[in-house]
Amino acid sequence: MDAGVNENALGSTPDLDVDLREYARPPLRELRGLIRAALRGEDEDCVADAELVVTELVSNAFDHGHAPRRLHVWRTGRPVTVHIEVGDSGRDDMPVVGKSRLGSARGRGLIMVSRLSRRWGVSLHRLGKTVWAELTCPAPHVRPAPTA
Repeated sequence: MDAGVNENALGSTPDLDVDLREYARPPLRELRGLIRAALRGEDEDCVADAELVVTELVSNAFDHGHAPRRLHVWRTGRPVTVHIEVGDSGRDDMPVVGKSRLGSARGRGLIMVSRLSRRWGVSLHRLGKTVWAELTCPAPHVRPAPTA
């Protein structure tokens, strides 16, 4: 995976920048590990939610979008906001909550994204689209030290 530097409207270098061009299928297991590493120290439930959102958005980019594809993740502020973006070069298949061109057994992923995220959306640009989601993480739960 290419871990390059990319700036966006958030005004900072992403905590995670993954070029997905070399993959014929989404490397979901590897991406979940990268998310856990990028969000180390954050609330465990929030990290798990971010893993699910990334899995869904990247899967959609492979199922409905076109190469090249790229994942960006930023972590900002307190409480922490996790901003996830997945870009691809397709503009013809826009995401629709609850519907999939791949059949009636599909189409539930964006329902999950909308419930796990504070907000989500799609930004069109000249070379394709970016599907993004924002999650707010509570302060991490600090486990008390064991007493003897």
